[in-house]
Amino acid sequence: MTGEVRYCEKCSYFFLKFSLIGYATIFWLIGGFILAIGIYAEVERQRYKTLEGVFLAPAIILIVLGIIMFIVSFIGVLASLRDNLCLLKVFLYMLALCLVLELVGGIVALIFKNQTVDILNKNIRKGMVNYYDDLDFKNIMDFVQKTFKCCGGTEYQDWEVNMYHNCSAPGPLACAAPYTCCIVTPGEVVNTMCGYKTLNKDRHENTDVIYIRGCTDAVFIWLIDNYKTMAGLLLGIFLPQFFGVIFTWLYITRVEDAIEEYGYYMDGLLQSDSVQPETKRQSKLAKCCKCMPLMD
Repeated sequence: MTGEVRYCEKCSYFFLKFSLIGYATIFWLIGGFILAIGIYAEVERQRYKTLEGVFLAPAIILIVLGIIMFIVSFIGVLASLRDNLCLLKVFLYMLALCLVLELVGGIVALIFKNQTVDILNKNIRKGMVNYYDDLDFKNIMDFVQKTFKCCGGTEYQDWEVNMYHNCSAPGPLACAAPYTCCIVTPGEVVNTMCGYKTLNKDRHENTDVIYIRGCTDAVFIWLIDNYKTMAGLLLGIFLPQFFGVIFTWLYITRVEDAIEEYGYYMDGLLQSDSVQPETKRQSKLAKCCKCMPLMD
């Protein structure tokens, strides 16, 4: 080569290097934070003997997400510091794989919408069976029912799967919906027994007492109504990964250019052709951490 740069000539070696280091470090710290929260939540979940199940245990989801982010980002930090082409390519492929899997998963979920909804409702009913035993699920379900003004999975009568709310149960909750299903006016004191004997009534009899719409439909309707918010959220998830792939790819090509031209890592792509490789030496910082290019 004669100093030719394959892509993005205006992006210097140093700009790409420190941008990639900063990018990977930020997500490394975020991954570690998520992992710490997940471990703490899982310890509390085991402590209170809540329900075992990946879908119904947010702590497990946080731990898996945290581990993936932590490992992938750590590889990115190490690769960008040491200019290790092998690790840089691993980081690039892992980022691209995560991005592709997310996109494919979203597309598949949309194509097979009915099957996705069925799986979602099935898992919601599993959680409703153990509603009072699984504190994680209980808090999530209460929040969803109050926020989206809904009740149950597909409909309010789903609550019959719970042993306390089943109409054949002997207790005061028999045939009753949880109080988070009740229609409450602002400022009104909540009556925890407001859903008494509502599960065995027709929908038109409960329209003024509890929310009769299922939470699955309520959430999907909210997503459609707030498509701009969802679009912004999806862009916030996908764009950082996309830019990470682009920056890593450009940095790999820049390092490969330097290796091909000079035989070692250096910011020679913007140097004059009159500067000979033999006159280069390592800076003190490069000797210390072995993560910087050779300098004059």
